[in-house]
Amino acid sequence: MASLRSDEWRAICDRFTNAQNLTDVESRKDPENDPFRSKYKARELLREIYSALKCFEAGDGEDQAEEEEEEDGGGGGGGEQRPAEQPVDGQREDGVGQRGLSGDSPAGLRAAQLGAVEYYLGVNHVDTEELSAGQEHLMNSLKLLDRCRASSDNVSLFINVRNQLGILWAGWDETETAQGFLETAESIYLRYMKEDGSPPTDMTEYFTTEENLLTHQERTKRFELAYTHTMYYLAQVYKNLGQNERAATYCHTTLQRQLKLNEFSPIEWALNAASLSQYYIIKGHYMEGRHCLSAATVVAGLAGEVPSEAAAQESETESECREQLRQKRADIARCWIKYCLNLLQDAKKLLEDNIGELDTDRQEESKRARQQEEEEEEKGRKNALLFGSEDTFDSIASLEEKVCCLCPLDFTEARAVFLVGQNYVTQAKDYFVMDGYVTDHVEILQDYSALFRALAFFEEDLERRCKMHKRRVDMLETICNDLNARYYLMIRRQLMFELAEIYSEMMDLKLMLANRQADTQSLDSHTVKKFNNLCSASAKYFQMFLDSLCSPEGKVPEHLEEEVLRPALVARFRVARLYGRLISSPPSDQLENLDKSLDNYKYVVQYCESHPEAAATVETELELSKEMVGLLPLKINRLKARMATNNSLVD
Repeated sequence: MASLRSDEWRAICDRFTNAQNLTDVESRKDPENDPFRSKYKARELLREIYSALKCFEAGDGEDQAEEEEEEDGGGGGGGEQRPAEQPVDGQREDGVGQRGLSGDSPAGLRAAQLGAVEYYLGVNHVDTEELSAGQEHLMNSLKLLDRCRASSDNVSLFINVRNQLGILWAGWDETETAQGFLETAESIYLRYMKEDGSPPTDMTEYFTTEENLLTHQERTKRFELAYTHTMYYLAQVYKNLGQNERAATYCHTTLQRQLKLNEFSPIEWALNAASLSQYYIIKGHYMEGRHCLSAATVVAGLAGEVPSEAAAQESETESECREQLRQKRADIARCWIKYCLNLLQDAKKLLEDNIGELDTDRQEESKRARQQEEEEEEKGRKNALLFGSEDTFDSIASLEEKVCCLCPLDFTEARAVFLVGQNYVTQAKDYFVMDGYVTDHVEILQDYSALFRALAFFEEDLERRCKMHKRRVDMLETICNDLNARYYLMIRRQLMFELAEIYSEMMDLKLMLANRQADTQSLDSHTVKKFNNLCSASAKYFQMFLDSLCSPEGKVPEHLEEEVLRPALVARFRVARLYGRLISSPPSDQLENLDKSLDNYKYVVQYCESHPEAAATVETELELSKEMVGLLPLKINRLKARMATNNSLVD
C-alpha cells in the first residue's frame, strides 16, 4: 500500500472527501432539471480513485494471481444477471468471510479499498436510478471481499454491501434473494461480535489520513447503525414473506437500537412504533402494544411543539411542519383508540355468555385469576425489550400507568379504558375534521361508537345502557343522512347497517325492561309506542341498506357481489324478524306485517336455492328462514280466518 504520507495518497483521500461532500451535501442543492449533477461529479471522482488504486496495485505484481483467486469468489454481476446465475448468500455452502486473505494483510487491505470504491459506485448508480449498473458494482465489491476473512478491517464493508444488495433485490420483488444477503449480513455481525467485538474500521477510513481517523466510539456507533439497518430491512423482508411474528420482533429490535444509538427521526420512529403496536394488539399482547404506543407518544413529543396557526400562515416551512406534526400525532391517537377498543372487545368476549350478556360466574372466576395475571404481567415486563433512554424511560413508564393492559372485568375498569379511548377520539377528530377528511372522520366516529357499545356491555342498568346506544345514534345518524350517496356509497352502507343494529339493540333493551315491568303491570301504550318506533327505525335502516344495492331504477340485483352477500342476506333476515315483532292491535296491520316478514324470509331461502354457494355464508339465518317460511303461512291463514269471522259477525 502507498504510504499515508505520500502526496499521491493524500490526493486520493482529498478526492474521496470531495466525493462524499458532493453526495451528502451538494446534491441537496441540485436543480430540479439536473437532479443528479453532484452525484455524477462524485462518480467521476470515485472512478479516478479506483484507477489510482489499480495503479498502486499494479506495482505489486499481484494482478494476475488476484484475478485467478476471484474465479470462485461469489459470482460476478452483469447488469441484468438474475440470482440463478450467481450464488446467493443464503444458498452458499461455504462460510462467508471465514477463509481467505487476512483482512489486515496488504492484499486484504487493497481488496477492501477497491471493494469500498465499488460499493460507493454501486450506491451512486442506485441513487441515480441506474439499478442494473449499481448491482454490478455491488457484486464486484462482493467478489473482492469474498477473497478475505471478515475482520475488524473489513467487517463493516461486508455488512454494508449486503445491506445495499438486500435493498436492491427487495425493490425488484426478489424477496428471497434479498433475504439471503441480509441474513448473511446478520450472521457476519453476530459472528464478529462473538469472536472479536472490537470497534471495526469504518469504510470511510480506507481513504482518510491518519490524523482524521475516527474514534473508537464513532466507529462503534457507525458499525452498530449498519447492523440496525440490517435488522430494519430484514423486518421488511419477513413482513413481505408473511412471517409477521418474526417481522415484528426485528422491527421492535430496530426501534430499540435506534433509540439507543440516538439515530432516528422522532416522528418517523413514533409512527413505526405505533404501527408495531397494532400487531401486538391484534395478537392480544396488550402490554407490548401499550408500551409501543406510550413510547410513540413520548418520542413524537421530541419533535417539538406544533407551530401556531398564525406562524403557519406566515411561513411555508412552519405550515408544512404544523401539518405534519398534527397529522402524525392524530395518527398515533387513532392507534390508541384501537388499543382501547380491542381491549374492551376482548374483555367482552371473555365474559359474555351464549346470548351476549355478562356471565357473572366467568366474571368472578376471572377476578380470582387476576392476581396471577398481574404477576405474569410484571414478569413479562422484566423480560421484555423495553424502549427508552435516560431522557424518555420515565415518561414512557408514566404514560403506561394511565391505562391498564389487562382485560377490564367490571364497569369501573371498563370505564377507565373507555375514557382513555374517548380522550384520543377527541385528539384525532381535532385534525381529521369532516371538511376534508370525510373517510377518516367517519372511521373515527365508528370506533367511538364501538367504544360505547363495548362499555355498554358492562353496564347493569338497562336504562343507562340504552342511553349509551342513543349516543351512538346521535353521532352517526346525521352524518349518514347527509353524506352524498354518489361519492360515499360504501361508507353510507356501513353506517346504515350499524344504525339498524343500534336501533335493534335499543329495542331489545326496551323489551327487557318491559318484561321486568310485566311482572307487576301490563305494558302501557307509551312503552308499546317506543318499542314499535325503535323496531321501525331498525327496519328502515336495514331497508335503506338493501335499497342501496338496487339499480337506479330500483331493481333488486339478481346476483349479490361477494363483499355485500352476507350483509344483504342478514339484512333481509333481520327485516323479516323485525316485522314479525311489531306490536299492533288492528288485525289488518298484523296481517300486513306478517306478509312483509314472510316475503323477506322467502327471499333468503329462494336466493340461496338459486345461488347454492351463498348458503354457507348464512347457515343459521337460512335454517331459521326455512322454518319461518313453513310456519308463517299457517299463522297468516289463522289470522285471515279470524278476521273473516269477525267481519261476518259485524255484518
